[in-house]
Amino acid sequence: MNFSLKRAALLSASAIVSVAALPAFAQEAPEAAEEPGTEIIVTATRRAVSLQNAPINISAVTAENLKDQRVDDVRSLAAFTPGVTIQDTGPRSSGSIVMRGLSASDTSAFGANSDNTLATYLGEIPLYQDFKFIDMNRVEVQLGPQGTLYGLGTLAGAIRYIPNRPDPDRWEGAFHARVYDVAHAKDPGFVVDGMINVPLIPGKVAFRSATGYFNDPGFIDYNYLLNTPGVSNPQPNRPGTFFGSIGTADQIAQNFHTYEDANFEHTFTTRNQLGLYPFEGLSVTLSYVRQQTDTNGRQANGGGVFGTGKYEAPWRYLEPAKRVADLYAAEVEAELGDIAQLVSATAFTRQKFKSSADVTDLLLDLDYDYELFPAFSGYTRSNGENEQFNQEVRLVSTHGGPFSWVLGGFYNQLKTKSDYREIVPGYPAWAGINRPDEVEYASYVNTKTTEKAVFGELTFQPIDALTLTAGGRYFKYDAYVIGGQALPLFQTFPNINFRSREGDTSDDGNVWKLNASYKFSPDVMIYGTFSKGYRIGGVNRVAPCVLPLPPGQNLCALPNELSFAPDTTKNKEIGIRASLFDGKLRTTLAFFHIDWDGIQLDGLTENGAIGITVNGGKAVSKGVEFSFNARPFEGFSVQGNWSYTDAYLTEAVPGLLKTRTNEFDALPGDRLPGSTKVSGSLGMNYEFPVGEDTMTLSWTSTYTGDIFTRVGARGGGEVLPAYTTHRASIAYALDDTLEFRVYADNLTNKFAVIAVSNDLSRRIVNDGVVSRYYANSVLSPRKVGFEMTKKF
Repeated sequence: MNFSLKRAALLSASAIVSVAALPAFAQEAPEAAEEPGTEIIVTATRRAVSLQNAPINISAVTAENLKDQRVDDVRSLAAFTPGVTIQDTGPRSSGSIVMRGLSASDTSAFGANSDNTLATYLGEIPLYQDFKFIDMNRVEVQLGPQGTLYGLGTLAGAIRYIPNRPDPDRWEGAFHARVYDVAHAKDPGFVVDGMINVPLIPGKVAFRSATGYFNDPGFIDYNYLLNTPGVSNPQPNRPGTFFGSIGTADQIAQNFHTYEDANFEHTFTTRNQLGLYPFEGLSVTLSYVRQQTDTNGRQANGGGVFGTGKYEAPWRYLEPAKRVADLYAAEVEAELGDIAQLVSATAFTRQKFKSSADVTDLLLDLDYDYELFPAFSGYTRSNGENEQFNQEVRLVSTHGGPFSWVLGGFYNQLKTKSDYREIVPGYPAWAGINRPDEVEYASYVNTKTTEKAVFGELTFQPIDALTLTAGGRYFKYDAYVIGGQALPLFQTFPNINFRSREGDTSDDGNVWKLNASYKFSPDVMIYGTFSKGYRIGGVNRVAPCVLPLPPGQNLCALPNELSFAPDTTKNKEIGIRASLFDGKLRTTLAFFHIDWDGIQLDGLTENGAIGITVNGGKAVSKGVEFSFNARPFEGFSVQGNWSYTDAYLTEAVPGLLKTRTNEFDALPGDRLPGSTKVSGSLGMNYEFPVGEDTMTLSWTSTYTGDIFTRVGARGGGEVLPAYTTHRASIAYALDDTLEFRVYADNLTNKFAVIAVSNDLSRRIVNDGVVSRYYANSVLSPRKVGFEMTKKF
């Protein structure tokens, strides 16, 4: 971490003072009370309603639960939300989120920094980022297509992080610190964060800041890093076997060194809000949010290659990654008499990504005889930037009566830039090529995607017990791309002459929603939904082929590989919510059936095997989701959830699954990858007095079912076994303002593989070189720690 970041973290930890401004997000409810028996307020329908009265399938994780269960970001959220699978691939990315089984992509040890099957929001602002859950009111998870009210497409659902708002009427502050030990890590970890709320002008202006620094030590050791790339031999013992020795002790010492705990996480995060309330009926809020995450490696092992262990990586280079996100937002809420509320949300975000990875095995697999150079190795250098501007304006009726409505417009523009290099130290000199920069492959891509939409919903309540809602959304998008690839080893230094292309595509469409709910009593409600979801299409980031193909290596897209179309989902769902025994038992049960058409699939170009997106096939996802919260007697509560999701293809996709030497068809009935079929959790809390103080005992067990790494586990795919983890804590509160807690996460130190990169056909020996292309992402081992929270 650089000096300025260290200084900022220390200042924030001691003073929690910032110099920017923050948002109050549209239609946010007052902070949900955390006392037993009180209602949780959610705003997924753009109106503040109690969770128990929301006529859709939505889960809400409260601030108290986030704190008690140490859910620091979205990567830990799946244990508390039915129907969601999140593969925690470590701090290199935001992780891979799959809702209701709607994913057709292979799992990956690298995770993802974007996902257009679902929408993630910070309040009203769409942004795929694993923001830390500091000073959050709650996290809402909306399951199933939500395309009517939400932009950017919600093919599978949406996740909204709802922050607390500035309060112009009171001073408030909090300080939190945590220190913990991680099994298999050399050093301890720690977290320091805090919040302050300042009424600058009582009743009129307030400032709120939440800032923190997260230092996780990591636990993956990179044991075979090259001492001198281009000189050191990456595999002195040739020919070898996959599980054999990489070399003798002397050869290892001569060529390699070890870097311990490479998958550490250093994250600095700050969210700053300024709320302006000049008079009743008008509020203006501004926000600045920043988060930066650094790491040096993947949360993965090499599947036992060269005898490496569960928490050991075999790669030849460190694989650092840096992610920075800045968000600027402004929102206005204005009451238009007794008719409607006007809400305007405007935001500009910038995300920057910088990373590197070992690419040696990919280059060797091209069979260009690179292995003839004994010291051959390669790594990548990748830089990317996303800039996003979005504007939403909506009117929400407030006039009362049997009819209510929402009407709005949405605009979003996303620009991306990426620059990629593959470096092969020492090879050009050995091959007699004048290429001092040692670049073997280079590419760049710039894109611009614009989406516009108008939307509305009309609700009719003919009697108190019955509510009927119909809604629709019309969207249109335009996508433009310019990109190119180059092979600099065959070009005169210092030139990098790209074979470039540009192109565009556009489309439009409609989505809709029909919803009905009926309250048999104030405590029992049944609802039904028929809705459609979508995600936009686009242009693939690959240069077009020159036809007829010239001799030699071609990295290009054929005409039918240049673009891809939107895909859609249709969801039929029925559910019941009940609050029984005077609110001591609250439960939700939902049944759903989703048809997925025109699936956007991961494909490869025929020339050069470059990753592209293609459309193909149909699928269905159907299942059951159940959750409950019971408080049988004072101080004791039990919470749980369970889900069953059966997601599979209903139409064949010829040649979808490609291995090193073959390709396989995906067939009807093949299960979709990346998500569990069965998952669930059960937690218990017991709070009791100790004199004038309070002690709380907590235990949560989570079951994660098996996961397919590829469609149908075909083409070298695997079935990752199910596993169960446990977490426990003991908290002691001296009063309402001071609490101490000891805890353990993954109490039994369970080892599990949660994702795989590349299929089993990559576990090979190629001309005497043992491939290290295959990787297993692994579950975080046991953490045992102590934390303190002080409120002011």
